[in-house]
Amino acid sequence: MKIGIIVAMDKELNQLQALFNDGNVRVEKCGIGKVNAALGAQRMINEFHPDCIISSGCAGGNGDDINVQDVIVSTELCYHDVYCGAAIDNTTQLGQVQGLPARYPADPYLLRKARQLSIVPRNLLAHSEGLKSNQFAIHTGLIVTGDWFVDTKEKAQEIISHFPDAKAIDMESAAIAQTCYLNKVPFISFRVISDIPLRDTAASQYHNFWDTVAENSFQVTKTFVESL
Repeated sequence: MKIGIIVAMDKELNQLQALFNDGNVRVEKCGIGKVNAALGAQRMINEFHPDCIISSGCAGGNGDDINVQDVIVSTELCYHDVYCGAAIDNTTQLGQVQGLPARYPADPYLLRKARQLSIVPRNLLAHSEGLKSNQFAIHTGLIVTGDWFVDTKEKAQEIISHFPDAKAIDMESAAIAQTCYLNKVPFISFRVISDIPLRDTAASQYHNFWDTVAENSFQVTKTFVESL
């Protein structure tokens, strides 16, 4: 099975490339934002012809049960910053590109395999600052995407007011999902929570994540790939 993994940043690329040495798994960086994500996904499809694509990287989290270094697995994905209006079609929803699905569901097989994952082995978390070795969770739910780094509580509150069921906010996943939908390539997103915008100020959690707890954060993606 050929698996493509797409990340946005060098930090994420370095983490994941270190975990894979199988020629059937390709990890590529697309760059930050929706356009870069779509272009990167299309390039991956055209050149590598994967059987499935995984969006991996970090994201802001939402929910009382969500903590830094938890992983959100997408059940569905949509945009939080797209609105096509009701002038032509009054059924179009916030977050929906007109003529396309309002939300992109994760591939059922990939989602089923993701839900079978056990937590990451304790020894991988033993040295993660601020976490006990038995504190780690994999959640499933909605991931919303937009061209906005959410570094204020006010922006997070605005997004969550429209998408209260969102578990994570990122800048790439829905664009990759749309590209995979159009190309009929199975897709799922794994996002490590780097910060909780509604509990944070000045993105301090985000910077601390890369300084102290990013190591081994993407191990769950590797565990998932090995299960396929």
